[in-house]
Amino acid sequence: MKVNITAVHFKTDKKLENFIEKKIGKLTGMIEGVMGSEVTLKIEPSESKENKVAEIRLLIRGYDLYAKKQSKTFEQATDTAISALKKQLEKYKGRLRK
Repeated sequence: MKVNITAVHFKTDKKLENFIEKKIGKLTGMIEGVMGSEVTLKIEPSESKENKVAEIRLLIRGYDLYAKKQSKTFEQATDTAISALKKQLEKYKGRLRK
């Protein structure tokens, strides 16, 4: 499965990319039919320290799941976005079972 990571106006380090790929890998193991994922990382212009944004789109056949979260670090933003996607996946799987 392909994880496409895009950083807006900065370069990511390998450690952050590996962290994101590992988290998304666990998420995609929950369901079949995942074609890929797109992750966009950006820094919002803000006075607040919570200006790191992670947007994750999970591409599933016939359906996309999306979460956008903001936090102090990209790791925290990614974690909260993954948690939101897990909830969405559970709802999606519930609809498939009916």
